[in-house]
Amino acid sequence: MITLYGIPNCDTVKKTRKWLKDNGKDYSFHDYKKQGVPEKALRSWVKQLGWETLLNKRGTTWRKLDEATKASLDEASAIQIMLDNPSIIKRPVLASGKTLLVGFSADEYAQL
Repeated sequence: MITLYGIPNCDTVKKTRKWLKDNGKDYSFHDYKKQGVPEKALRSWVKQLGWETLLNKRGTTWRKLDEATKASLDEASAIQIMLDNPSIIKRPVLASGKTLLVGFSADEYAQL
């Protein structure tokens, strides 16, 4: 089963959901805004991909963080920031069995 994690109004999430639908892929959607980020899943993602891959440093949530927080980031603080501010996680995160993808790539998704 495919689970797609993200925020429904994100353009990349919208594109991903359209691709999944157009390609006949059944999936469940986990909305960070309504459901939060599952801590166990986040810790697993960090273990598998590294916190640097998951932390979105291009968005407004990142820019709103104070400079001291940004300068002192490590795995533990990054996880806490992502738990407290789910919109700072790169989107979407797609989990399917042992496969974990961040962002949208039609080529990678086609291999599911």
